[in-house]
Amino acid sequence: MSSILLTNDDGIHSPAFDALESALSGLGDIVIVAPDREMSASSQSLTLNQPLRYHQVSSNRYAVQGTPADCVILATIKILEEKPDLVISGINRGLNIGDDVAYSGTVAGALEAALQGFHGMAVSTYSRSENTDFHDPAQVTARLAKMVLKDGLPDDVILNVNFPEVWNGEIRLTRQGRRSAKTVLVDRLDPRGREYFWMHEELKQPHVRPTASENPQTDYAAIKSGFVSVTPLQLERTAHRYMDRFSKWLGRE
Repeated sequence: MSSILLTNDDGIHSPAFDALESALSGLGDIVIVAPDREMSASSQSLTLNQPLRYHQVSSNRYAVQGTPADCVILATIKILEEKPDLVISGINRGLNIGDDVAYSGTVAGALEAALQGFHGMAVSTYSRSENTDFHDPAQVTARLAKMVLKDGLPDDVILNVNFPEVWNGEIRLTRQGRRSAKTVLVDRLDPRGREYFWMHEELKQPHVRPTASENPQTDYAAIKSGFVSVTPLQLERTAHRYMDRFSKWLGRE
């Protein structure tokens, strides 16, 4: 029987865990180790300047006072009796595609798994609603998990899976895209007249269908067309295509 570790950045009480447990029940023994609160946009940060604590919530659920990356490390070294055959991070409320991959705690959970030598998947869905239906995303996750458990993943590679608002029933292999957006600061005053800010993003036509000039292989294009997007991501980030260019720089006097 395989061992499957679930984590997320939405917190231990996310209803997505119930849907995943049901969908994955025939694939292995499941243990859930997740933050005790929402840790969205925590990226792959670690808790280094304070103690790392956890407590058991139920027979197979543990809440950690830390980030998704903390959860994976604590689970694989301390909590689990055997090493996981697969680590699944999610299902996140809200997509993690394109530029958001750099900030995502969900993706970071899977990347930390790969960094520790385990197979990892990050799973997210379009809906941000408290009433999100996780059934179909969980079923797709189970379908992909079955293949990963059977065939494995290349070293240092994870799968980043994203579920669209309205699914057309198909899955597309994609690459990480870039979106037309910019980060802005929303300026406010508190009741005492002190200035504070909210970070926000301004998107340009975020919900339109892909244009003829948009690469259909990107995660953005797939999601806009109703496909589940599956993007292989890797730990190694060297820009190999530019090595010769920078070698010439370093060779100059």
